Amino acid sequence: MATMNTKRIMVVAAEASGDALGAGLIAELRKQAPEAGLTFFGVGGVRMAEQGVVSPFDISELSILGLLEAVKAYGRVMKRVRETVAYAQRQRPDVVILVDSWGFTLRVANAIRKAMPQVRLIKYVGPQVWAARPGRAKTLAQSVDLLLALHPMDPPFFEAAGLKTVVVGNPALNIDFSDADPLAFRNRIDLGADPLVLVLLGSRPAEIKRLSPLFAETVARLKDVHPNVRLVMPVADTVRDLVGRRVAEWPVKPLLVYGEADKHSAMQAATLALACSGTVSTELALAGCPMVIAYKVEPLTYWIYRRISTLKHVTMFNIMADKRIAPEFIQDEATADNLFQALEERLADKALRDRQVAGQFAALDVMGRGQKPPAEKAAAAVLSFLGLKRT
Repeated sequence: MATMNTKRIMVVAAEASGDALGAGLIAELRKQAPEAGLTFFGVGGVRMAEQGVVSPFDISELSILGLLEAVKAYGRVMKRVRETVAYAQRQRPDVVILVDSWGFTLRVANAIRKAMPQVRLIKYVGPQVWAARPGRAKTLAQSVDLLLALHPMDPPFFEAAGLKTVVVGNPALNIDFSDADPLAFRNRIDLGADPLVLVLLGSRPAEIKRLSPLFAETVARLKDVHPNVRLVMPVADTVRDLVGRRVAEWPVKPLLVYGEADKHSAMQAATLALACSGTVSTELALAGCPMVIAYKVEPLTYWIYRRISTLKHVTMFNIMADKRIAPEFIQDEATADNLFQALEERLADKALRDRQVAGQFAALDVMGRGQKPPAEKAAAAVLSFLGLKRT
């Protein structure tokens, strides 16, 4: 049981990106309130484990994409929801911070609210209601007490539904590249001045399964035309084994690299990237790497998405710029022909790559590049919400 001098904070993350957000928030809370007697526990992955939060189960099975996969995984997800709530009941937190992963964390929030109504609930990252399904703002407002939002477009929707919202910014804009050494990375893989193309499959099993054959064919064609091109694939810890098995079947195998330092070094050293749509596009843009984006989901999921979404683009910096700075090939347009052609154009034209990088940088500035780190703002908001002083 918590004492007057202690706050027990449970952090729940269900995907690699949420795990990184949760770990950053925990570190910043300790930094801002070292005398507050904060105790952390919860559900997460490798990054949160580095902060001393050891998850009671492996979160990789909760990384779900698409309606069909969600239906198939429903029983497994609900089992983990029950285990998470039971863990909360044993540990008796004062506050639960639910990071991203809308479907899983919303169910956890509702179950904890029912089982432990005295526990305060914070959601870190809300659904993009400004893009689709604005009704989710009301749903979230009924489930949690505070939202830490990433985008300046969020508050009007959530506050209209009665949910206190604090914009902390997009963490992808504050990635620390100080651990990067692109020249040393090129030397270590004996690359010299040859082109380096990154291949990024995503961090969700469904993304990897769906894009792996497409990316394999695309890079094989690229390598056939440009034999001097080197292929490197940064891999998230949560899908390391899965990616290894998939890439073992590719006709042309990229070099797999692990860890943040090698990923950052590879991004800054790269000539070009072929990437799954997601937060990695912002990371690549910050590194000054031009890219070609691809994405595929289940046909039913895409059919529904097209009917509820108002967006013309899927990549965040394209959305903010309201134009196609980086080419996007989504669903039926995501073919080896289209991806190869876009990559080939950029490999052959440095001026085109330079213009794309300049456009990416300009869009990042609109998004808020260079502002105070989101983890710092998020921690300050949490401490204020709990009535604790920062030091």
